[in-house]
Amino acid sequence: MSAELPISLEDVAAAAETIRGHVLRTPLVAAPRLSAMSGAEVFVKYENLQVTNAFKERGALNKLAALTDDERERGVVALSAGNHAQALACHARRLGIPATIVMPRTTPFTKIASTESFGARVVLEGETVGECGAVVDALIAREGLVLVHPYDDPLVMAGQGTIGLEMLEDQPDLDCLIVPIGGGGLVSGIAVAATAVKPGIEVVGVQAAQYASMAAALAGKEAACGGDTLAEGIAVKAVPQTAVSILTALGVDVMVVDEAAIERAIYAYLVRLKTLAEGAGAAGLAALLSQPGRFEGRKVGLVLTGGNIDPRLLSAITVRALEHEDRVVTFRVTVRDRPGELGRVADIFGREGANILEVSHQRLLLDVPAMRATTDITIETRDGDHADRIRRRLEAEGMTVTRLAPLQHRG
Repeated sequence: MSAELPISLEDVAAAAETIRGHVLRTPLVAAPRLSAMSGAEVFVKYENLQVTNAFKERGALNKLAALTDDERERGVVALSAGNHAQALACHARRLGIPATIVMPRTTPFTKIASTESFGARVVLEGETVGECGAVVDALIAREGLVLVHPYDDPLVMAGQGTIGLEMLEDQPDLDCLIVPIGGGGLVSGIAVAATAVKPGIEVVGVQAAQYASMAAALAGKEAACGGDTLAEGIAVKAVPQTAVSILTALGVDVMVVDEAAIERAIYAYLVRLKTLAEGAGAAGLAALLSQPGRFEGRKVGLVLTGGNIDPRLLSAITVRALEHEDRVVTFRVTVRDRPGELGRVADIFGREGANILEVSHQRLLLDVPAMRATTDITIETRDGDHADRIRRRLEAEGMTVTRLAPLQHRG
């Protein structure tokens, strides 16, 4: 390990002792169903089981534990609308340290309430990261608060690196670790620990395509970041030189995944492993499933970094996946406009073993003859063959049937 790196294996080992007994030592569990999907032998580190459902507790606690008595009395401050906010608030309360979290005014109420539930003072000022950063600077100057950065801090990095130590303690023969990258604190800590414990192990970072700031930095390019992403937890526009230097020195490669891959990974965690992953937390699996040939035959460790996904978003992802799998299908059925026709359609669905989920009956569409009516019916089916059989049965009964593309009926 180069002495020039901001953190060392010794720093990570010290952090492991500091957080022991205060942060859950999450399990590393074999995932044969993911292995079957990817061709690799996959193991998952379940950081979504932490009290705040994300890995951020490790770095936050390691930083808090290093504060002097004077710093503890003054209190800490952070800029975060996500997992770092809750992690810092949780452990600051346990240690009796006042915590202030600055959030943009646009932060969803649920995130504000979750952070306040851990006893933190939430300051809602500013619209952008830059504006909120100015608020943080003002609080530090006015109240003497101590900044706890979510990733650009050696103590935070070392705390996050304890994940790498635990993974190799539990499964020493892992030959590749896939780690989501936002600001780079997590992957930096893990890379330092893992490559020191097991030289030759490959550490691969993963970013969302719309926020590929680390990939650009490592390539010596300027990143073009922006737009909505399922992986908002790793949507960082500018990465610190601290992390860039570590990843460069240790030869960490960075993969970029698109939104479709992240969506597929969230659903795979839900259905295959019966566990929740937020978009950022699923990025590692997204990379594995996007390029299975790269990891085929290898022992791969995935870090499921967090499970704080909005229930409405998860519901939408689930329905979309079921539609793509032909397990939720929408037919537009045109029938004669007379009593009993809709009941006849429903009877066919029932006899064919389909479950009706939603019905929209239309009589006034201009592209439908005056003596006929159109009904959009969403049903639950077993698979594509089952859906095709139902369609043929409807057509055999003299009905005109159009299969709507996924989500077309909601457009």
